[in-house]
Amino acid sequence: MNAPAIRLGLRENAAQFSLLIVVNAFVGAMVGMERTILPAIAEEEFQLVARAAILSFILVFGVSKALANYAAGRFSDRFGRKSILVAGWLIAVPVPFLLMWAPSWNWILFANVLLGVSQGLTWSTTVIMKIDLVGPRNRGLAMGLNEFAGYVAVAAGAWATGWIAARYGLRPEPFYLGVGFVAVGLALSVLAIRETKHFAVHEATLAGDAVNGAAMPTQAEVFRRTTLTDRNLSSISQAGLVNNLNDGMVWGIFPLFFATKGLPLDHIGLLAGLYPATWAFAQLITGAWSDRIGRKWLIASGMWVQAAGIAVTILASGFAGFAVGAVLLGVGTAMVYPTLLAAIGDVAQPSWRASAVGVYRFWRDLGYAIGAVIAGVTADAFGLGGAMWVVAALTFASGLVVSARMTIR
Repeated sequence: MNAPAIRLGLRENAAQFSLLIVVNAFVGAMVGMERTILPAIAEEEFQLVARAAILSFILVFGVSKALANYAAGRFSDRFGRKSILVAGWLIAVPVPFLLMWAPSWNWILFANVLLGVSQGLTWSTTVIMKIDLVGPRNRGLAMGLNEFAGYVAVAAGAWATGWIAARYGLRPEPFYLGVGFVAVGLALSVLAIRETKHFAVHEATLAGDAVNGAAMPTQAEVFRRTTLTDRNLSSISQAGLVNNLNDGMVWGIFPLFFATKGLPLDHIGLLAGLYPATWAFAQLITGAWSDRIGRKWLIASGMWVQAAGIAVTILASGFAGFAVGAVLLGVGTAMVYPTLLAAIGDVAQPSWRASAVGVYRFWRDLGYAIGAVIAGVTADAFGLGGAMWVVAALTFASGLVVSARMTIR
């Protein structure tokens, strides 16, 4: 009996694509549950005062996620996608329990190492699997749907934990949600998700791309191209790094900044959810839009809109102004995030695309760690507003790099 024919496309693989969207939502919810309350836990329960110390959880999260992204890209090319996805969920199992009952800040840091590894493995593989399924057409739309699901869940998790914390306390109640997220995400990954590596092999065959042999670049060459030597791939990587640099600042500095302005915890949770919610819903438009108008200028202008959003937040004096800043930041990020992933798919060949995605996501999520260091050091030296201005300037400069270096449309 012949195996069923492989058909590339979003509509042709709607069932598996939809399941991957659901799985990615649970991946996003896991990190969302930290975004409102962990800085408050650092200050109130562990009496951390230095901003650099408070942001240490983002540093360890970013480094571990970056390394896991690289491993996910490399090993999913070698061993298949599904096994890496399941491994990522298994690593997440202890995380909510550690966050609930950690007796010291070092336990929180260890939980964030595990969370970073889990996020790197699970989110990377769901991205790679969706790119496998859809083929060369509608990549921007596919990535928009992927990031929409993940960041709606980030927003919902941030809002829900802020609401629960305001009513029941910082621990353990907000993290009960995480136990459910892990259970459902792991069950779906084991029981419902199917391997997709053979879709990439099929696409490579159709494109005349050699899957084996001399035409296949080494891992070192893929890393060099994606990091430095390819004008498009390296421009994409630096934009991803700076994008997450400012997201790391938003995660760690914004809750503290809003608290200094007198906002209660539930309002801080609402703002922490508004930014990723705007980002998530706008991606439904921007991902598909990039398929029509091209990637370059959507990425560059998105970085500039993000910088404007940070500036508005600094200059605002109340909740309404902070909300405008959060919306601008979300719109700018939506212009960039799915477009960068789609652009990687445009430039990298199918036979080494997963590895290129892994390298890109390594640099992108290293931005969390770099952002935590820059924001923490500058906040201790110049105040929270000074740290935010530095990150806004770096974000604007990244858009200039994209406009000058990228050659694809």
